[in-house]
Amino acid sequence: MWSSFWRSRDRFSLDELRYLTDQLQKVQIVNNVNKNFVIETLRSISELITYGDQHDSNYFDFFMERQVMGEFVRILKVSRIVSISLQLLQTTSIMIQNLKSERAIHYMFSNEHINFLITYTFDFRNEELLSYYISFLRAISGKLDKNTISLLVKTQNEEVVSFPLYVEAIRFASHEESMIRTAVRALTLNVYHVGDESVNRFVAKAPHADYFSNLLTFFQKQCLYLNGMVSETLKNLDSDTTTAILNVVDEIEDNLYYISDVISAGIPEVGRLITVNILQLLIFPLLLPSLQLDAVDDIQIGAITSLYLLCCILRIVKIKDLANTIAASLFCPPEAFVPDSETKLNGHAPDHGHEIQQTENKNVIEVDGCSKKILPSLSSSSLVHPEDIISKGVSRLTLRDALLSYITAGDDLQVLSSLSILATLLQTKELDETMLDALGILPQRKQHKKLLQQALVGEDLREDQLFLSGRSFIRDGFSCELDGYLQNLKEQYGVACSSLEVGTSPSVHRFQVLDALVSLFCRSNISPETLWDGGWLLRQLLLYSESGFNNQHLELLRDSYKNCTYALLEEARGTWPDLLVTVLRDEWKRCKRAMEAPSPRKELKCMLLPLDKPSFDDVLPNKSSFVAGERMCKVVKVFVLLHQLQIFFLGRALPEQPPTCPPSDILENSRARNAGLDVSGPKLGSELRLVDAVPCRIAFERGKERHFCVLAISVGASGWILLAEELPLKKHYGIIRVVAPLASSDPTIDQKYSRWLHLRIRPSTLPFLDPAKLITHGKAKTKAPVDGRWTLSFMDDESCKSALSMILEEIDLQSNEVKKRLKPLLNHEGAIDVPDASPHPPDDASPSTATPSNSL
Repeated sequence: MWSSFWRSRDRFSLDELRYLTDQLQKVQIVNNVNKNFVIETLRSISELITYGDQHDSNYFDFFMERQVMGEFVRILKVSRIVSISLQLLQTTSIMIQNLKSERAIHYMFSNEHINFLITYTFDFRNEELLSYYISFLRAISGKLDKNTISLLVKTQNEEVVSFPLYVEAIRFASHEESMIRTAVRALTLNVYHVGDESVNRFVAKAPHADYFSNLLTFFQKQCLYLNGMVSETLKNLDSDTTTAILNVVDEIEDNLYYISDVISAGIPEVGRLITVNILQLLIFPLLLPSLQLDAVDDIQIGAITSLYLLCCILRIVKIKDLANTIAASLFCPPEAFVPDSETKLNGHAPDHGHEIQQTENKNVIEVDGCSKKILPSLSSSSLVHPEDIISKGVSRLTLRDALLSYITAGDDLQVLSSLSILATLLQTKELDETMLDALGILPQRKQHKKLLQQALVGEDLREDQLFLSGRSFIRDGFSCELDGYLQNLKEQYGVACSSLEVGTSPSVHRFQVLDALVSLFCRSNISPETLWDGGWLLRQLLLYSESGFNNQHLELLRDSYKNCTYALLEEARGTWPDLLVTVLRDEWKRCKRAMEAPSPRKELKCMLLPLDKPSFDDVLPNKSSFVAGERMCKVVKVFVLLHQLQIFFLGRALPEQPPTCPPSDILENSRARNAGLDVSGPKLGSELRLVDAVPCRIAFERGKERHFCVLAISVGASGWILLAEELPLKKHYGIIRVVAPLASSDPTIDQKYSRWLHLRIRPSTLPFLDPAKLITHGKAKTKAPVDGRWTLSFMDDESCKSALSMILEEIDLQSNEVKKRLKPLLNHEGAIDVPDASPHPPDDASPSTATPSNSL
């Protein structure tokens, strides 16, 4: 009997729920004495309701009958203890998240208890309480649909007049804690994607529409913060801010993706609000004015950061009106976006304090007594004249002209950024083709397609226009589309466009873009990777022919290609001839992939990071083999690009591998053959014949001289300097003890001690050619490899000269082999005539005249 009396209740039973509810109703005040009991009771009730929702509907029937949700609200009212508020929010969140039946969710939302909890005045100075509260709001939003959302709003005349869940959540939209901002954004997206028309009107009208302007204001502050970090990094290349910049970039892109998700909800008025706020709060006052060529004191953001942000907005925020408005804005001068910019007829701008005068040089204008270069143009049809820049005191140089000027005369990052914005515009599907044509970046294949369509529908079009590259299609349609956006700029935003740009033919703009790209390929101070991006853009604009170019374009490109060919030929006798063919074949494949890729290979964030930031802690001298290796790789990359463009202009398909000769066989009378070596080369500890080897001494440690025989050997494109130890019992044979690269050894006889021969010994390979050793952004820098120095001592002067002559001869053989392998490539279309062999230095050449190399 007694065991039956004390029998415990089943934890997951209706009796347990009834008992806990009775105990909770008895609580009249919550204090430190009973708070733990109340907390445990609330937690247990949430477990039972969740269990019952999935196993027995009687649990939730009891929950509704006893008005347990009302008891939760009553407990909150009679308690001032934070832990009770925390548990109550957690309990309610758990129940809402885990309830599956529509009946249960409908009941939870159908009374005012949820709205009471939403609007209750919690003490949010407690960060943990705020976190639980936001989680509670997000849990509610996760259950919203067209049926449940109506239970949480108040309406009047079929219009929503109150929506506490949304209103309270957006109060924390700009909270300093990123997790809270993320939760609020997830909640708003859940609201927008319900698709309730009355709720959509509620969120899009004042004062709730301020959320979108506040969102863009917060985003504006992030952009300014990013610009400050980028500016500091560009000023001080040694500063390690890469990780911090990338973190800010990730947050900025996340914000844009959130905006994109909001737009995808399909609320027209919200899309219009976002478009207007992006233009008025970010693009017009900050981003576009920064693109002017001359620095102005009141510009708040740099051109590089501005172009990066424009690219991100165009790529992520898919709004047709926004994309076309940005594109139309490029036909306006930068001054059009500066507030209260007044100018005088004499060319004096009082806001900026610049006096503009025309100089004798038609490609230069005078600003405050300083010469400023304007857009250089290669074709007379697209020449921008200084008299066009000075008209009624207002600059006629548009933002589009500024972008092209960055390509022709800007630094590496400016070029990359300008190419990126043009590539982004080209790939923006929301942009009208007529706008691309106006900008001069409509691909020829799309021009021809449009002309063909016009011909098929019977429009008045001459047949020969289908195959003429310099013409624009439908001038009337072009003017209509562009003029519409320009008129909207003027009427809605007060931005006036240059009349010169409106009246200019798109074909002129197209040739200006081609001029800029040709000029870019003729520049020697731009990184190969940036030139590759220019090559990608050129291939997108043109068909597989040179029909889009004039003779001057082709001549300049051929001259640039020829100069690069000679530079590559010099590398055959440079520091790294043994790696030249290998690097060329690798870069050929990489460049081909980059040229044929559907989009530029670089991420946008690369625009914000210095391209020439040193990879190593050490400051390397110019004669360092590592510096020479970097130079060789740059020469190869530029050569490969220009060579592939030449093939492209001829209308041919790019081969998978460059046309090079196979390696030559080892000659019968060569030193390698006489020494008994094969194509695999020498190996440490192996035996060889000491034919032509010269006895010498060398000390690798102070006071410890060793006797060796030095032998220079070349096998194909490879070459080595060997130090062999003569075998005492086997005459004229030795064991290889030391192997060093032959190339870049720079043999020099000491001017004071004529029996000493100095050699520079470079590393056997370049670290950046090994993917495992690549230095990436954000990684720690390492020590750079350094060149070694050998000094060989010989018995007499003749032995020293003999060793010098042997090394120089093998260097020539190695160089000639490299040139022979490259000959089919370098003789492309008769670019240059590569000789079969370079002349050997005379035997009696004075070794003392050789250029000494600095000790490293």
